[in-house]
Amino acid sequence: MSDKAKKTFSLVTLRRIFSYTNAYRKTFVVAMVLSVVLALLSPLRPYLIQQSVDVYIKNQWLQGLIWISAVQLGLLLVETILRFIFSYRISWMGQSVVNDMRQQVFKKVLFQNISFYDKTPVGTLTTRSINDMESVNDVFSEGIISIIADVLTIIAVIIAMLSTDWVLTLICLTTLPGIILATYWFKESVNKSFQRVRTAVSALNAFAQEHISGMSIVQAFAAEARESKKFDNINKEHRNAHIKSIFAYSVFFPIVEIILAVSMGLLVWWGAKRMIAHTVTPGVIIAFVMYLNLLFRPLRMMADKFNVLQMGMIAAERIFNLLDSEEVLINNGTLKAENLKGDIRFEDVHFAYKADVPVLRGISFDIAAGQTMALVGHTGAGKTSIISILNRLYEIQSGRILIDGKPLNEYDIYSLRGQIGIVLQDVFLFSGTVYDNITLRNADISLDKVKEACRILGIHDFIMRLPGDYHFNVMERGNTMSQGQRQLISFARALLYNPVILILDEATSSIDSESEMLVQKAIDTLIKGRTSIVIAHRLSTIRKANQIVVMDKGEITERGTHAELMKTEGAYHKLYTAVEKHVES
Repeated sequence: MSDKAKKTFSLVTLRRIFSYTNAYRKTFVVAMVLSVVLALLSPLRPYLIQQSVDVYIKNQWLQGLIWISAVQLGLLLVETILRFIFSYRISWMGQSVVNDMRQQVFKKVLFQNISFYDKTPVGTLTTRSINDMESVNDVFSEGIISIIADVLTIIAVIIAMLSTDWVLTLICLTTLPGIILATYWFKESVNKSFQRVRTAVSALNAFAQEHISGMSIVQAFAAEARESKKFDNINKEHRNAHIKSIFAYSVFFPIVEIILAVSMGLLVWWGAKRMIAHTVTPGVIIAFVMYLNLLFRPLRMMADKFNVLQMGMIAAERIFNLLDSEEVLINNGTLKAENLKGDIRFEDVHFAYKADVPVLRGISFDIAAGQTMALVGHTGAGKTSIISILNRLYEIQSGRILIDGKPLNEYDIYSLRGQIGIVLQDVFLFSGTVYDNITLRNADISLDKVKEACRILGIHDFIMRLPGDYHFNVMERGNTMSQGQRQLISFARALLYNPVILILDEATSSIDSESEMLVQKAIDTLIKGRTSIVIAHRLSTIRKANQIVVMDKGEITERGTHAELMKTEGAYHKLYTAVEKHVES
């Protein structure tokens, strides 16, 4: 991308960032007005000092000196108050904009296709939602508005200097090209290093989140040293990027101080000659010392502010790329899934996560309302893919899926999912209480209703034995509970929402013996009167299914009842016999 293209894109990004200030237009206008007022006030104090020295002190006019000193004190107080209001308002606006943007980003994340999460690390999304958002806030608190205020201050000070003594002004500003070149070098150098820092931060977040979540696997395979080395390499990249920016700061600020010292030296040298020649007054020299400090202070910080602005725009570009992602969940159906019977029909369905790697090939079957179908097959056969496309987590490439005779994509997706209950093998529990996890923090569901559902499933007594019963804190991911206990919580969650269609994906594969009877009873209760699809390693849990579908490599190889399939002595017979022998041993 060319420099021109980059600048254009940055301007577009900046304009889009500031479009979020429309809701805070009054605050934005106040900030801009204050930036102008503060710029106009900046040269007044040096001018009043000049008048104090050249008029009141020179003529020993004590009353006038007291008066002008009081004016200076009042001006200082007014400027301090206005600067506080200015800083507070732009920071308030920045935080308000970030609040709105973060809400928009999280809403976007909530409504993304599941395929988006298959290829996007959680740490990266965390960086977008937190670190990048803070960089966007800096665009307001230390970025464009602050830069505009500094530029206006510089212009006002230069105009005041020129109107006071244009020759002395030109002498003092001969060093300006030097500071412009130093500022440009600093801006470019720090900008490159900040981009490296931002990339490294994203990598750090993604790596740390993934490995903390999977710490049990890391420790189980004694991979601590190897993973620590990987983290060390990512961390070193982060450190090196910061060191490069630190080097730029270490060079730039001393150079600015040297340039300021040279300007002061020129002022003293030329001013002294003029004073000896009686062509300039002491008050002018004192005022110019103050003017130069007022001039160099914003110049010293402007390069840093430009980098803050640039980093804010880079962060905003990443956020907008997420917001503009077209991998959003498409709800193109209008039919409400109310009063469903639960008839399911697959007609020659083909599906692939990647275009050139088919997962399901020509899948066709029917499930009558209220019946149970079991899916059996080796890992990778396509069982989980069937339930994923039934719930429209992924879109099929060809064929049709019908529910109650209507194509799946004609249903409103949220209405449809409200009628489909899912219990997965790996139950995810959120930080919070058992009650929170069963209701998913739905305030409309009372504790009494939750208890009633748990009694129906036969798990109320188990929950009451927990410390705090329904208010027991399960901690993050439910780590304080066993797999079987987590599974029972998910059963209660599914029953509470009273789905017409129930999906059990390996729901009994890793339960402990203590929970097995409770789980089996809960399954029998759940599937009663519901259209159910059951995937299970324990083939004993699917004997009662109305039909069993055997899959291999994305295709259906056998179908029938348990008795029918056992008679054929095909793939199901071999699978069942192998499992039974394994259980007996």
